[in-house]
Amino acid sequence: MYFSRTQIKAMDQRYRANFINSLSGYKSANLIGTRSQDGIENLAIFSSVIHLGSHPPLLGFILRPTSAIRNTWDNLNRTGVFSVNHVNESIYQQAHHTSARYSGEVSEFEKSGLTPVYKNDFEAPFVAEAPVQIACKMKNHYFIEENKCRLIVGEILGVYSETSPEEDGFLGLAQQKTVCINGLDAYALPHLLTRLAYAKPDVPTKSIYE
Repeated sequence: MYFSRTQIKAMDQRYRANFINSLSGYKSANLIGTRSQDGIENLAIFSSVIHLGSHPPLLGFILRPTSAIRNTWDNLNRTGVFSVNHVNESIYQQAHHTSARYSGEVSEFEKSGLTPVYKNDFEAPFVAEAPVQIACKMKNHYFIEENKCRLIVGEILGVYSETSPEEDGFLGLAQQKTVCINGLDAYALPHLLTRLAYAKPDVPTKSIYE
């Protein structure tokens, strides 16, 4: 099937949102935790968290237009810190509930049944049930003129993981049953095929486990 720009533009708004959000493939599922200056704990699910670099260790995520109320954005501007928490098979339904539009005076932790936890004097709450928890500091943000969204750049300050990395530093997520997101609301459990060796010209690609 072929969909032209004209056909895409003519789609029903919700249909188009589901269609376009599915095109980039499977995305990560993460809960971002922040806290207001009044001490209210905010939690929101994001499928846009991406790797930006390892030295310094940076990740980013996309905030939708801040013309509407965005508790995560407000809290970031006040405290400058946030947590990134992996969603796994055990908590994906609770995690999805954090996408509901609660006011800034309501904690999504309480409404979703997830548990806030604080570690090493870090100001933002982590999700106790998450198998990987990452402490981040906002280093910068970039306004995207084309759609009025913002790219948030965070520096990784610390990582908590239920499992240890392999000898070369690789952190496997399959054993932690980390889920991914297809589109806006479809959750999937990835299956590891293998890890491939470093690719070299004219050398057949093979598994590192061979």
